[in-house]
This record gives sequence, C-alpha cells and structure tokens, in this order.
Amino acid sequence: MKKAKYFKHKTALVEPRASIGEGSRLWAFTNIQAGAVIGCGCNICDGSFVEKGAVVGNNVTIKHHVAVFDGVTIEDDVFVGSNAAFINDRYPRSHRKDPWVLEKTIVQKGATIGSNAVILCGVTIGEYAVVGAGSVVTKDVPSFAVVCGNPAARRGYACRCGRKLDENLKCSCGCRYTKDELCIRFSSAPLPTTKTLS
Repeated sequence: MKKAKYFKHKTALVEPRASIGEGSRLWAFTNIQAGAVIGCGCNICDGSFVEKGAVVGNNVTIKHHVAVFDGVTIEDDVFVGSNAAFINDRYPRSHRKDPWVLEKTIVQKGATIGSNAVILCGVTIGEYAVVGAGSVVTKDVPSFAVVCGNPAARRGYACRCGRKLDENLKCSCGCRYTKDELCIRFSSAPLPTTKTLS
C-alpha cells in the first residue's frame, strides 16, 4: 500500500498506524496517535494532539495547542483556533470506579471554533457555525449560528464566508439567506472557489 505524502516537522510525533492524508502538514511538537485519522490538505499546528479514535476531515486547520480526543469528529473545511478544548468526559475523576461513557462530539463542515473555546462532550456544532473566542459550548449549535459567551448563546447568524449576517440575513459578500423555524437554508449562488494554501 502506497503511503500518502504529507509534511511532518522533525519534532512531530506520528505513530505509524495513524492515517494522514495527502498534502497535510504536521508542525512542531504535534502528537498524532495510532488510530487517529487526519484527512488531506490539513494544517495541524504546533503542540496539537490528535488521539486514537479522533477523526479530522479534509482541509481542516487546527491551530496551536489543541487536543482532539477520542470521540471527536471534525468534518471538512473546519477551522479550530489556538487552545480550543474538546472535553470528552462529562464527569472526570482520576479515581473512577464506574465505566467511562464516551460521548461523541461532531463539528460539521465549514464551522469555525474561536481560540480558547471549550466544547463540552456530546454536542454537535452545525455546518458553517461560528463559536466565538473563549466561549463555553454546553449544547448543540445550529448550522450558521454565531454563538458567544459562557454558556454560549446565539448572537446571530454567519455566512458561509464567515462574516456575520445583517438583520435581513444578508452578507457583505452578496449572499442572502432565508430563515425557517429551525435552520437557515442557503439561497444564493455558491461561494466562489477559494485558493488552497501552499
């Protein structure tokens, strides 16, 4: 089987049984465990950790000092800011006697998680949602929602381009959206193709 070509900094720790996609970059002091899956074209920055059982999609950016634990799935095109924390144990104890229950966390396509945000286990962050820096996410975040605070609460909606929508659900990039009871549906031309990082 042909091994994918990816960049690995000389100080990065990558277990041989980790799956790393073509064109991904693993920077200084990253630690990728056996059983971790990282897609193509990802950028995993200094000091980040991806545990066995974690899944990272294609074209994902994980900035400095982020730990992605077992049970966390990050879909394609997601941005995770520096020092964001994914929690995978709702009742942590070092002396646990009862069995640990893994609660899965999903970050859907195109979402953004700001620096120093904390994501509690068992939640889903919807497509193209934006979690503000320093927020504490304790429940599901709807697609396209902008959430901030502790606990994180909705403060508006975001466009696929990442900018906040105005009160008429229009973006400065020209896209328009319509709102129904539970979600926002994309209603204008698709976002233009963006350049990939080299």
